[in-house]
Amino acid sequence: MQDEEFWTERFEQQRPRLQAVAYRMLGSLAEAEDAVQEAWLRVSAASGEDVANAAGWLTTIVARQCLNMLRSRATRREDPLDSRMPDPVVDFGDGVDPAEQSIMADSVGLALLVVLESLDPAERLAYVLHDMFAVPFSDIAPMLERTPAAARQLASRARHHVQGATPTGRPDRAQQREIVDAWLAAARGGDFAALVALLHPNAVLRVDSGGADSTLLRGAATVATQATRYRAPGLQAQFATVNGGPGIVGIVDGRVISVLAFTVANGLIVQVDILTDPQRLAALNLPS
Repeated sequence: MQDEEFWTERFEQQRPRLQAVAYRMLGSLAEAEDAVQEAWLRVSAASGEDVANAAGWLTTIVARQCLNMLRSRATRREDPLDSRMPDPVVDFGDGVDPAEQSIMADSVGLALLVVLESLDPAERLAYVLHDMFAVPFSDIAPMLERTPAAARQLASRARHHVQGATPTGRPDRAQQREIVDAWLAAARGGDFAALVALLHPNAVLRVDSGGADSTLLRGAATVATQATRYRAPGLQAQFATVNGGPGIVGIVDGRVISVLAFTVANGLIVQVDILTDPQRLAALNLPS
């Protein structure tokens, strides 16, 4: 009999993976933690059950919880999806929690999370579980009340959206840092031409303020114009790794006011995601 002690041990062993599944499914650190906690309540209530594949069973419970949360979110969401930025995972290079390291894998950059936000909940579950965690379609199908073939088709549709929307290949970290440094210098100096030169012609700028002034801009000239206008008095910029990619944390008077995440491909900035929502920034508990 697999008792409560057995499941407590197995759950803690699987917690980093479960948190990674939930974060990729929800794009929210707080909601991911809630999903994992709710899964534990369900596991503890059913701790007398015998399960052959503990890791798979736990993943299924978390995935079902995330699917319910996504469906609930879809019915009540009021903020526009195109300007919403998923919760960033920020690393200043001074060490991170092991669970956060599993979340920060390069495969879950913000550009990918933004695309996942646009998917139907069923498509997102099928893609995340199969393509990111190698869960077979025979296990995914019952969660969606579909056949394995239908689950495979959902993942294929999701994959079509993802392909071409995110960079491929191994990133050049040194080059990325140089590009972000050049962006920062050009923005501070109001150098429009230098900014345009750093941007892909179809570059996207997403600003999530948590309010009505959240915005989505497209095109190198439009993005560069917006960048030259943003020069907060006393702003300090600290380089950081954001979801495995280059980023900047903006600090004014010891308070974090923004997190910028850059998506770089072929030597050009293709996407800039900026979070300025005070409540969500405070929840990140970033050092300043």
